[in-house]
Amino acid sequence: MIPVILSGGSGSRLWPLSRKMYPKQFLALTSEKTLFQETISRLACEERMQQPLIVCNIEHRYIVEEQLKAVKCKPQSLIMEPFGRNTAPAVAIAAMKLLADGKDELMLVLPADHVIEDIDAFKASLNSATEAAEKGEMVLFGIPAVRPETGYGYIKATHSANLPEGVNHVERFVEKPDAIRATQYVESGDYYWNSGIFIFRASRFLEELKLHDPDIYDTCLLTLERSQADGDHIIIDRNSFAVCPDNSIDYAVMEKTTRACVVPMSAGWNDVGSWSAIWDVHDKDSEGNVTKGDVVLHEARNCLVHSTNKLVSLIGIEDVVVVETKDAVMIAHKDRVQDVKKLVNKLEEQGRQEVKSHLEVFRPWGSYDSVDMGQRFQVKRITVKPGAQLSLQMHHHRAEHWIVVSGTAQVTCDDKTFLLTENQSTYLPMTSVHRLANPGKVPLEIIEVQSGGYLGEDDIVRYEDVYGRVDAPQTKSTNAVAR
Repeated sequence: MIPVILSGGSGSRLWPLSRKMYPKQFLALTSEKTLFQETISRLACEERMQQPLIVCNIEHRYIVEEQLKAVKCKPQSLIMEPFGRNTAPAVAIAAMKLLADGKDELMLVLPADHVIEDIDAFKASLNSATEAAEKGEMVLFGIPAVRPETGYGYIKATHSANLPEGVNHVERFVEKPDAIRATQYVESGDYYWNSGIFIFRASRFLEELKLHDPDIYDTCLLTLERSQADGDHIIIDRNSFAVCPDNSIDYAVMEKTTRACVVPMSAGWNDVGSWSAIWDVHDKDSEGNVTKGDVVLHEARNCLVHSTNKLVSLIGIEDVVVVETKDAVMIAHKDRVQDVKKLVNKLEEQGRQEVKSHLEVFRPWGSYDSVDMGQRFQVKRITVKPGAQLSLQMHHHRAEHWIVVSGTAQVTCDDKTFLLTENQSTYLPMTSVHRLANPGKVPLEIIEVQSGGYLGEDDIVRYEDVYGRVDAPQTKSTNAVAR
């Protein structure tokens, strides 16, 4: 059995904490581990489980690799998408990759951002699902609908004598219902929430996909042929993938196949798809509040308050969600948190940077944090990991001053290379070819002051980069490509 972990989502309903460049699966929302790491760790419950295959956005590659390293997991492969095309293409390319490697195994398809509290119950459901999948069934894990939820898709199940015990036939899929229909589904006892977790054999999935959605099948096959191998990893060909239909496993295959079945799973599952779901999975105080960070409440009830940097105080308020980050504050009634996605869409239409990234941006070498910005200047705090280095680069429109706060910096500026230590500084003129490296064994922290007429992150010409982010000729000329 090979887990295929889908980690390409943006988690927009958990804005402003979750953003496109650092979405919810990479955040520690329910424990000290991130949701992605929790997903990896729970796979250890099954002895037959091989190392996972992970599908992610190429922008998240180094976040994924760092979080895998932290939980001591070496995946079979990373399949890196240039952009999302929903779950059906992602799983199709994963299945094709496995077959190309001679591994027609059972695929356990898991979103990277769900919570499962009861591992024993998860394992029991997995055992039932495995038995059915080994007989050629397309198995979906269904969560018994215990309350009327309008934010989930539903599955109606019926008993079938041809299926193993504990496995039911899928009669039909139901879109997210209104409150009245959701209540009727719960009262009938025949409906399950669609968890988005599947198990089937790789060849079975591709057979069904080819039959029911040949456009996705053919496009994915061509895309994989044209994709670039990077060791065991796959960088998906952008041009081929761009014409692939955007469709989910449910629409492309599960709603059309005659082999769809459902295994009930009562394992404390939660898709953590909204701020109200975050409130659900946490312990509450005596007034029903969930708080994180520097929070002081007075006569507040049933609230969720998440503070990242500042003191947040609430007085005489009930049933609200307040989330504070360095550059944004979001306040919503708990009954309206599903509309956070609509808010994010408005921000995208306005071209707001807050949708894409936090003030602190993570890079393979470390991170940088915007401290201040004005008409012709920007101040950043840059942290470089021990032994790491930035690319050899040049800027057309800005000069930079570097001041070392802690650690040792190795600076390259044109033809000179020298060391700076705490409280020392240097000036990097506009168009100088430069690099920052940390030769030490402790993190390097510097303050960077930029000045110039244009301070965008795309004003970078990279000549050399140990992380493979440059494809230009390795020459110090302005013909190099800015990326």
